[in-house]
Amino acid sequence: MKRMIVCAIAFMVFAIGWNAGGAPAQADDSEYQYAGVPTSPGPVPPGTVINMQNWQQYKQYIPDGMQKMMAGETFWKMPADFEIEIGPTHNFPLPKEFNADTEKYSSQVKIVHSADGSRTITGYVAGMPFPNPTEPDKGWKILVNMWYVYVPHLFCGYDTFYLQDRYGNMQAEKGIQVYRKLSHISDYGQPVNDPRAAGIYYSEYIMLTEPEQVKYTANLTLYYTDLSKPIDTFLFIPALRRSLRLSAGARCSPVVGTDYAQDDANKSNFNGDWRIFDANVIGEGQTLQMMTISSWKNVGNLDNYYRPVFFPKPIIGKFEIRPTWKLDVRRIPSRAQGYCYTKSVMYVDKVTYVSQNKEIYDAAGKFWKMTQEMFIGRNVPHEGYTDDTDNWFGPMWDMQAAHLTMGMSTDPQGDAWKFNEDCKNYQGRNFDDIGHYSLASGLSQILR
Repeated sequence: MKRMIVCAIAFMVFAIGWNAGGAPAQADDSEYQYAGVPTSPGPVPPGTVINMQNWQQYKQYIPDGMQKMMAGETFWKMPADFEIEIGPTHNFPLPKEFNADTEKYSSQVKIVHSADGSRTITGYVAGMPFPNPTEPDKGWKILVNMWYVYVPHLFCGYDTFYLQDRYGNMQAEKGIQVYRKLSHISDYGQPVNDPRAAGIYYSEYIMLTEPEQVKYTANLTLYYTDLSKPIDTFLFIPALRRSLRLSAGARCSPVVGTDYAQDDANKSNFNGDWRIFDANVIGEGQTLQMMTISSWKNVGNLDNYYRPVFFPKPIIGKFEIRPTWKLDVRRIPSRAQGYCYTKSVMYVDKVTYVSQNKEIYDAAGKFWKMTQEMFIGRNVPHEGYTDDTDNWFGPMWDMQAAHLTMGMSTDPQGDAWKFNEDCKNYQGRNFDDIGHYSLASGLSQILR
């Protein structure tokens, strides 16, 4: 019965569609202009324009799935006026507390192999577990680093999403998101483990606020410091005035009706239980990524995208050439039965451990979905400018269903997410309330 209710809610949301260191971060656009660390021109001169006429000259820097779109081999195709402008390659240092914890604790991290093919780690405290990933298990070490890479211990704000079908019909939706690190913290003025953590490592809270038909629908996911505990996902359904605990096997279910599965919806496009995944480096090189933008107001303006694919125009930002690992990620054989993806191919930045590009293959091994999510740097209170903030925008293209989800961590007016103490009073809300936004019991407070 629970499965029927969850499916009904997911269908309802899908049918309606989406509406959607230094001083504290500033509100003006200078916050998004990267400065202070030397940059280099990169292998492609700044000012170079890549378009539909010359893109094959630069194909070594273009991910495979995007090449398919540019060649017209998929349902979603790049339009004739498509252009990418190249800018300089930036150097993005990680915050000093995170680097200090990496130096202090990484040597004690050990890999534990299990008989079923799964792996876990022991000795992890904070920072990056494997600062210099090498064989054996190099690809898997990179995947674990992606999971534990720096993000502010608290970030909050509004996400706006747009769902579009093959005919160009589009609906929008808006929601509150509160993501929080409660353990393994590397942030200014914070303990490694929050005394209120209750055994939780990380919490992800999403509550829809528009349109009215789905208002107050909420999704809470919890990850635990005890690595033997499975991921918990709770769905609050306003019509029932209660929350349901989803099965641990529901990682393929859509996140409130989008083209994202539960295992997709996090930084670097990976939100899975890394213990039951394998990852192998299948290539190394350089790829195009957008790391800086002109402003979040330009991000929120839909006129600044190539339609119908929602790829950003140069007015939003320039791309740069980044050193990259090409990673093949898939469930271990003992846990692959019934899973929605045979594999995902990720293009992982060697400096930031962010994967902006992800190509997804269905259970039969056919090319299914692809995302181009731009993760953009911001100023974090007391930490300065860092790329690892989880501020993002970009499309997830479903090539088989001819559907896409365009999302952005801002509202259309350009009010981007806030971090850490700035979440204590964001538009009159205290998103620092752990009981409300990071515990399952908090879901009962939604309609009060």
